[in-house]
Amino acid sequence: MRELWKAGTVLYPLPVVMVSCGDFSAGEKNIITVAWTGTICSDPAMLSVSIRPSRFSYDIIKRTGEFVINLPTKDLAFAADWCGVKSGRDFDKFKEMKLTAEKGSFTNCPVIAESPVSIECKVKDIIPLGSHDMFTAEVVGVSVDPKYLDENGKFHFDEANPICYSHGEYYTLGNNIGKFGYSVKKKK
Repeated sequence: MRELWKAGTVLYPLPVVMVSCGDFSAGEKNIITVAWTGTICSDPAMLSVSIRPSRFSYDIIKRTGEFVINLPTKDLAFAADWCGVKSGRDFDKFKEMKLTAEKGSFTNCPVIAESPVSIECKVKDIIPLGSHDMFTAEVVGVSVDPKYLDENGKFHFDEANPICYSHGEYYTLGNNIGKFGYSVKKKK
């Protein structure tokens, strides 16, 4: 017989992302690490991040109307965790974690140069949900580190070694077990 639990957030694993925000031109920059994020539409490309209103980054994103989702790697796991437990009210997270802030190509937000993928976004809506508010956003541009591209321009996530979050712990991704549509692909 299955054990019954109270309702809760047990949809795991989730991507863990480092959301950078601020007004780069004014020297304002911060990073918040979140796991409550995901794709919500493909055309137009849209995603969401859910952030507690008490977080330092919340007001920055609400005021500027933009943010960047930076995908962390195994090498960035310590920085991702640190940026998730420390407040930008008290620390310059870029400085403390020795991360490089570069101006976004599509926004005025800082991009984390060490991240293999940075997804620049413009806020479309803020939906109050309870403990968190969901920022829905349109993707306005993506930049990738070319060292993970092959000669055909394919990005190799496995080489970037991205991390995910599962019930309070961080993990790297496992082995590739199939490609979309492999279950219905005709055998030769």
